[in-house]
Amino acid sequence: MTPDERRALLRRAFDAGVAAAHPSVCIPPHLPEPPKGRVIVLAAGKGGGACAEVAEKFYREKYGLGPDRLTGLAVTRHGHARPTEFVKVIEAGHPVPDAAGLQGAADTIRIAEEAGPDDLVVALITGGGSANWVAPADGLDLAVKQATTKALLRSGAPIDAINTVRKHLSKIKGGRLARAAHPARVVALAISDVPRDDPSIIASGPTVPDPSTLEDARAALARYNVEPHPDVAKALSDPANESPKPGDETFENTSFLVVSRPADALKAVIDTLEQAGVEVRVVGADIEGEAREVAAEHAAIARGLTGLTKPVALLSGGELTVTIKGKGGRGGPNQEYALALLGALAGAPGWAALAGDTDGADGGGGAPTDPAGAVVDAEVHERARAKGMDAAVFLAANDSTGFFEATDGLLQTGPTCTNVNDIRIVLVDTADQAPR
Repeated sequence: MTPDERRALLRRAFDAGVAAAHPSVCIPPHLPEPPKGRVIVLAAGKGGGACAEVAEKFYREKYGLGPDRLTGLAVTRHGHARPTEFVKVIEAGHPVPDAAGLQGAADTIRIAEEAGPDDLVVALITGGGSANWVAPADGLDLAVKQATTKALLRSGAPIDAINTVRKHLSKIKGGRLARAAHPARVVALAISDVPRDDPSIIASGPTVPDPSTLEDARAALARYNVEPHPDVAKALSDPANESPKPGDETFENTSFLVVSRPADALKAVIDTLEQAGVEVRVVGADIEGEAREVAAEHAAIARGLTGLTKPVALLSGGELTVTIKGKGGRGGPNQEYALALLGALAGAPGWAALAGDTDGADGGGGAPTDPAGAVVDAEVHERARAKGMDAAVFLAANDSTGFFEATDGLLQTGPTCTNVNDIRIVLVDTADQAPR
């Protein structure tokens, strides 16, 4: 394959993975029949707008429901809204919550509390819901929640640790949305963006029992060296902020189903690559850890590929982290992975790699134009060398976006309106020597 053909194949495979997880594909088959009362759609996360659009269309077209029996609210990331008529869609901050998310969460709780025993609450939950549904516990304000979120994101903490803290500082997370809707029936359908598809971690588990505790939340802050604001420390010592546990009557009329998961996206990637004559080796579907360290491991595997009779792709999923040490740098874990991989395979022929977040945004400032990740190969390395740019310098500064902006390596997809975690592909071609 030529360099252009490699890059085109990587993008085609990534796009196939994203398409397999779109709400229009995975939500309709699982939407329940309407009750004699109302259908109340409550959605959140990067796919929240698309979920609301899909659910509204389903109930209008199949059952003829009008605004008297179909209502609700979706809160999604800025730039991810979709057109709806009966279910209101608002845009809010991610990954750091903002005032729009604060109001959206308050309205969501109010709507849930108004649900009666004859109503059906359809909760459509996607990754990013933790930031979009922000309802601070008593004694906390938005500024404190924002500062805590930023500190956790910079610490390198994995998503389960971050969400353990979030669940104990919230009035909507950790099963509390289900508590607000009780005794109405609650059917939750989730698009998973977390390793191992843990229902209590996806969007911080707003409709399911929470196995974690206040003590776990305090331990997570300590483990990742996050000094809590005095109001946060006080909230995490208040028994009133303990989340509802398994066996609580809150969950007696609730159900939860993961309708799309990272593994489904990876399957679509595998099919696309194999149809192109590529042998796929899955090196991990739920990988966690520091992005640069995982990149070093994958580079070593790529260097060890010898005697190939056909192209090989090293495929991985999961959610990597970045411990930010540089100042003023921009980027996300996929771009940092790609930058570290480029440094490890610099100068080697016959390879290309893509690392991207399926939601279309890898780090960034929360804008719809944020990059999804990066595509790297020997040509990106040559462009950097011609400009006197050292990948190691940019890596030390946590400035992967700055590097790839200057070398034309950014992966730009725009909002995809779904989120099933990251997709990383390292393609080694047989037309050239494998990386050495």
